[in-house]
Parts: sequence; structure tokens; C-alpha cells
Amino acid sequence: MGARTGFRLLAVFVGLLSTIRAHAGCADPAQLTHSTVRIMRHFDEAERDARPGLIGIRGTGWFLSPIAIVTAAHVAEAMKLSIQDWKSLEITDEQSSHLVAARVERLAGDQAEKLAVIELQRPVFATQPLRIRSEPLEPEDKVVTLVYPEGLPHLVRGRFVQFGAGERLGGTALLEMFEGDNRLIIDHGASGAPVVDCDGRVAAVISNVFTQSLWWASRQIRISTAWGTPNVVSVPIQALEDLPQLH
Repeated sequence: MGARTGFRLLAVFVGLLSTIRAHAGCADPAQLTHSTVRIMRHFDEAERDARPGLIGIRGTGWFLSPIAIVTAAHVAEAMKLSIQDWKSLEITDEQSSHLVAARVERLAGDQAEKLAVIELQRPVFATQPLRIRSEPLEPEDKVVTLVYPEGLPHLVRGRFVQFGAGERLGGTALLEMFEGDNRLIIDHGASGAPVVDCDGRVAAVISNVFTQSLWWASRQIRISTAWGTPNVVSVPIQALEDLPQLH
């Protein structure tokens, strides 16, 4: 290898390493671990009788204030949380788990999928509420989120691709998120997780994923979308505009 060729390869490597480091430093993981939690509603006996085999519903949420958690509306609906009644909700971070009475303070947004603001009867632990991004995402904006696969907090990175269109996806923000070759690291239990920009501001909330199911050798296999295309659907945070903050 000639000296000129070796220098060019070294320059490319250094440039790539700088890009990786810049992307890795896009957001502070500690901030997300103190603001993003796993939430679960355990159904009582009567609710279990209505849906045999289902013991509860799990999702993700993040603190808007010490007594307000934001999640996707379909998570709160599946948990059978209501505006009138307080119901027990399990809130778990990387260190501890707490049971607290909760109810829906309000739904926000005018698209098919809305955001739910869940009011807690009391603070559960020291939290770090997240800031809200006022301007819409731009194509190729770097984003991160925190999810809880197998109950452990996991930081996942990605990018904003485009806004959705049509009856089903109109008003949504479409993302491509992955970890190495794993495009299924964001799954249904991640619904409600915050999509955070490089300034640490929430830009959207995860709502759904794009997957297909194939049968192979009598086994059902889930696959994601092609590389370079969106695989995660989110609700832009602008749905929370003009929402009074709970204290």
C-alpha cells in the first residue's frame, strides 16, 4: 500500500470515527433514564375474566411534570384508564418500581392517533421532566429514544425520514430506528416512548412499527422494512401545543 493511499484511508477512517462520536453524543442518556419509564396496568379479576389469559398491558411513558406522564393514547385506552376513576398503575425505571393511582388528565391532538397525558395522584420518585421541541422535525434530523426490552432501559438511535400522508398515516412522523442489524429493537412495548432530538427535546412520541409476518418451516417470522425506509411511526409533539402543564 502506497503512502498516499494509506493516508486517504486513514483520513476516511478518522472522518467516520468523528461522525460516529458526534452521533453517539447526540443526547445525554442519563437525561432519558431519569425521565422515561415503563408503565403497566395489572388487570383485576373481573377484567381478566372478560379477556382470559391477559393479565395486563405494558407500554412506555415520559414525565412532562412530576405528576404527569405522556404516552400514546392507545396505550392508555388498552390499560382501561379513564378520566373519572383513579386506577393503580405500575411505574418502573432502571432502579425501582412503584404503584400509584393514575387517571387520564386529557387526550391531545387531532390526528387518528392522539397523545394521552396521565395524571398521577402523587410523585413516585425524583424525575427529570423533558423539554418540548416547538419546531417540526426536518429530514435526516438525528433522534434517540429509550425503550425497555426485557425490562432493561435501552437507548436506540435513528433519524427522522418524513411526515406521513394519507388517511392512515396523515399527521404522523416516520422514523428509521435500529441497533446494528436489528430493526425490531423498537417494538410494540415501546409505544409512548419519547423521540428526542440532539438538544434533548421531545420531538415526537412512538406509536407503532412497520412489520410483516412470514411463515417459514412452520414458524412465523416477523420482518421489518427495507434499509433506508421508515420502520417506526410516531406522533409529533406539536399535539401537546397549548396544553397546560401539571405541577
